[in-house]
Amino acid sequence: MTDDSQQPTPSEWKVLRAVSDLGSCSASEVLEQLGATEDWSVSTVKTLLRRLTDKGLLRTRRVGNAFLYTSTPTAGRALKRAGERLLGWASAGTVGPLLQHLVRKSDLDPAELDALRELIERKSQESGQ
Repeated sequence: MTDDSQQPTPSEWKVLRAVSDLGSCSASEVLEQLGATEDWSVSTVKTLLRRLTDKGLLRTRRVGNAFLYTSTPTAGRALKRAGERLLGWASAGTVGPLLQHLVRKSDLDPAELDALRELIERKSQESGQ
């Protein structure tokens, strides 16, 4: 999955995030999760879920008449690649403000904040600051 055509579209990212947030879930649960922000039909959600499955970002499991979806480790790698692409687009002097913006916009839990503090401290020591 190195091809850009295999990268999730903006709509697919929304569905992928919903599945990641919900854990193992059905198409109707994804639709319910996204209902407040997206005016999508269940067929649209199912199409996006199928595309993500075809790209290897979701795994499906049949339970009765429904399919349950879960994200795969490949989904995490796709997110990292998207972040690396974003950093590659940033010009000199804009990486710090970009990262600050991302942290401000993120809903980080205390453990994630602690991990960021530790990473910043380690990077500071490595650079001799």
